[in-house]
Amino acid sequence: MRPIALVALVLIAACSHAPTPASNVAPGEWHTFTGSWIATGTRNTIGLGADRSASIADLEGTLLLSDASRPARGFRAEAIVFNDTGGRAEGRGVWTDADGSQVFSEFHGSGVAGGKKIEGTFIGGTGQFAGATGSFTFTWQFVIDTPDGRIQGQTSDLSGRIRVGENHE
Repeated sequence: MRPIALVALVLIAACSHAPTPASNVAPGEWHTFTGSWIATGTRNTIGLGADRSASIADLEGTLLLSDASRPARGFRAEAIVFNDTGGRAEGRGVWTDADGSQVFSEFHGSGVAGGKKIEGTFIGGTGQFAGATGSFTFTWQFVIDTPDGRIQGQTSDLSGRIRVGENHE
C-alpha cells in the first residue's frame, strides 16, 4: 500500500507544476531588460596601411536577460560585425529563444575596441517576437583576441527595451 501512495504523491506533485514559459512577452507592451552576452567566433582582418584595418567578425554565444519584464530568460545570440578602425562598426544580430522565436537587430558604434558603446535597434522578429521594435546598448570587451582570428568577448552594461506587435506569425 505504501508504494502506491508514494507513486500517487509523486504523480500529483509532478502534474501540479505548470511549465515555466520561455517568454513573458505581451503584445503592445514595453519590456525592459538588462543582461549579458558571452560570445566566441572568428574575425578576418585586412590591413589598410600602418595604422588602420578593417575586419568582419562572426560571433555566437549565450545571451541571458534579467528584470521582471524581460522578453525571455535566455537566447542563443548570433552576430556579424564589420569594423573599420578608422570609422564605425556596423552589425546585424539574431537572438533565438528556447521556442525558436527570433528577434532581429542592427547595431552600430564608433568601433568595437574595449570600452566603446554600441547602440542597437530591433527590426522585427518571428513567432512571439513578430513586429519587434525597440532599442538596446552595450559595451563590448574582448577576452581573447588571437593573431589567427579566434575571438571571445562579452558585453558589459547590456540594457534595453522591446515591444512586439499585436499580430504574431
